[in-house]
Order: sequence, then C-alpha cells, then structure tokens
Amino acid sequence: MRPAPPLNPSAAPPSRAARLLNPCRVLFLRLGVLPFMLLIACVVFSTLSEQFLSGHNLTNLLRQSVYLILVALGQMLALVTGGFDLSVGTVMAITSVVSALVMQSLGVALPDAAWLVIAAGCACGLLAGLALGLLNGMGVALVGVSPFIMTLGVQSIGFGVALFLTGGVPVSGLPGEFSELFGFGSWLGVPVPVLVTAVCVVGMGVLMRRLPIGTHLLAVGGNAKAAALSGIDTRRVLLVAYLLCSALAAISGLLLTARVETGEANLGSSVALESIAACVIAGVSLRGGIGRVSNVVLGAIFIGLVQNGMNLANVGSYLQMVVLGALLIVAVVADQIRHRMVLPG
Repeated sequence: MRPAPPLNPSAAPPSRAARLLNPCRVLFLRLGVLPFMLLIACVVFSTLSEQFLSGHNLTNLLRQSVYLILVALGQMLALVTGGFDLSVGTVMAITSVVSALVMQSLGVALPDAAWLVIAAGCACGLLAGLALGLLNGMGVALVGVSPFIMTLGVQSIGFGVALFLTGGVPVSGLPGEFSELFGFGSWLGVPVPVLVTAVCVVGMGVLMRRLPIGTHLLAVGGNAKAAALSGIDTRRVLLVAYLLCSALAAISGLLLTARVETGEANLGSSVALESIAACVIAGVSLRGGIGRVSNVVLGAIFIGLVQNGMNLANVGSYLQMVVLGALLIVAVVADQIRHRMVLPG
C-alpha cells in the first residue's frame, strides 16, 4: 500500500461561509435556480400579505396552476429536443373555440343529450389542437424549419382562424354539465381539473423515465446527429414531441373553457411566455437534453405563486408582465451560469 501523504499544517480549514455555500452550490447544480426562487418568493409574499400562506389561498393557488402545469409539461417536451413551441396559447384558443362552437350547435339540435354534446365538443376541440401540433411537427421534423419560425407562423394562423370563427365574440351557450364537472366539479373532495392534471403528470413521468420515447427525446436534444447514428428515428421523435405538446395544451384549453364557461379566441394569450419561464426556472436546458417532470411541475406552481402573491399585494397587471419577463431573464442567466459550472471548459 502507498503511504498516506503527509498532512499540510499550513492548509487552512474551510471557512464557515464556504461550508454554507457548498451545499447551495450542489443544490444549484442539481436543481437549478428554482429552490432559491421559491424560498425568496415565499418570504417576500408572506411578508407583504398575511393571507398568502393560508390554506384557502394555497388551495386556490393549486387550482389556478393546473392549466399552466399542463402547458409547461408539453413545452418541456419541445425544449428537451432543442426547440420550443410558441403556439401553445393558440392551441388552447382554437381548442376552446372549436369545442364551444360544436357544443353550442349540437346543444340546439340535441337538447336532451348533454353528455353526447360534451363528448363531441371535446373530441373536436382536441382534434383541432392536435392539427396545429401536427403542422408544427411536420414543419420542424420533416421540412427542417426552425422551431421559432414554424411555431410563430402556426401561432398567427391559429389565432386568425379562432378570430374568424368567432368574430372576436366569446362563444356561449355551452351545456351546464360541462362547467359543473370539468370547471368546478370535484371527486372525493379533489377538484376534477387537479385530478386530470395529476393523471397527466403521472403519465408524463412514466413516459420520460420508463418508456423508450423519453430516452429518445433526451437523446435527440442532447445530440441529434449521435442519436440518428445510434438508430433513433429523430424525425418521428420530433413529431411526437410537438404532437404531445399540443395535446397537453389542448387539454388545458378544454379545462379552462369549462372554467370560464365560454369559448374565447384570446384564451392563453400569455401562456407561451409563462410556460417557457416555468420550464427554464425548473432547470430545463434551452440547449435540449435536460428536463425533469417533477421540476417542471414545481416551476409552473412557482409562476402561479408569483402571480398569486402579486395579486394579493395589489400589483398591477402591467407590472406583473414586467416581473414575469425579469424572472425569465434571471432564469436564462442562471442556466448559463449553471452550464459553465458543470462544463467549465
């Protein structure tokens, strides 16, 4: 055995500050900036409002966050492949408008078949949302268009179609059972939107950790050329990513339509920025190849927490946009710092 090297008596022990900072550094490298932002937000908003940490407010926060959680999970799929989807808000809007128009029309023709009307409306809305996702996937995967240009163009197309179908007027006359169940209903004391979101979260967790497609998504985002050389069909993976992204956004659009009880063309107008912010804050790399479902759920809850806290503190909606943009910039800068710390070369 080689003798142990002699102790260096001149080596100073680590300072107290270094001992405190080292766990923070490890936490930052593993989970990103999210834990620190959550802690700061809780301290700030609990100081500004006594109602912030109340059980009633936290329950409302969870109920309000489910729509963003679903969209952020879909956005994560696009981000881990090295792209992103700017059309998620339009998918929500077109799903809302198409489902509401179908329910409105069939409700007049079949007044005694409410659940048949609801099923047909939901199916048509989901198909309309998936059509936009298919368009995104074909453009990015098959034609090779930049995700920024493709999803931005689809966003404009979908928004224009939604406005054309409604004339800019909300679509009303939906069956009452639709809102009673999917908007305000509960099962075993748990709101139905929360249950639907929980099922989607579990499904996404299984997809990313247990199914081959999850590994393929991360591989394509990490190095598309290496993934192709290893036998992965990168086009199919990209197509699936954008289809699932739109499917989750469409489900969110249906739930939000049930909540507001109308179909609206401006539904989800700011959700693209919010979903990207939630993912980046949650540690999803903008370079692709890195993303965890549990972190994204916490990131979406954090965005809802900040909005909820600002509402309780009577911060205006315009200033809330400023704060959200600032949070996105901070998260991107933190992602750059984290990347350099992991790969200093």
